[in-house]
Amino acid sequence: MQDDTNRYPRVLEDLTSEAALALMASVPIGRVVFSLDALPAILPVHFRFDNGTLAFRLVSDQRVHAALHDCVCAFEADDYDTREYTGWTVTVTGRVMRVDRPDDAGHLAELLPRSWDSGHPHRFFRITPEIVSGRLLRPTAAPIPA
Repeated sequence: MQDDTNRYPRVLEDLTSEAALALMASVPIGRVVFSLDALPAILPVHFRFDNGTLAFRLVSDQRVHAALHDCVCAFEADDYDTREYTGWTVTVTGRVMRVDRPDDAGHLAELLPRSWDSGHPHRFFRITPEIVSGRLLRPTAAPIPA
């Protein structure tokens, strides 16, 4: 089979905030990006959108929880098709808050998938999106003449 991926050039286009958030909501895993001990830290997490916020849970780690509570962080999710060479990436920046109210935590426990490390205690967090950016990589409509 001939590989003709180079015959169809790709276009990288910026997404509206609405389109970017819709794509982000279509995948179950993203990465929260924050500062930990003055260094960049990135953690993969299951997440869902809930009441205009991005919600996720983390296994208990006091240093991580303290670093995340009431700070500005980024959250990134993406998808890529290795066969079609298409995909998208979305980044949300906003303030993250630990969920301390038991009824809110109970709601998120039902909404979110189980933690990867479900044998340990965990805490819930919410990010309020303030800045949303996204880009879509798609093929153009016409092939390059051979």
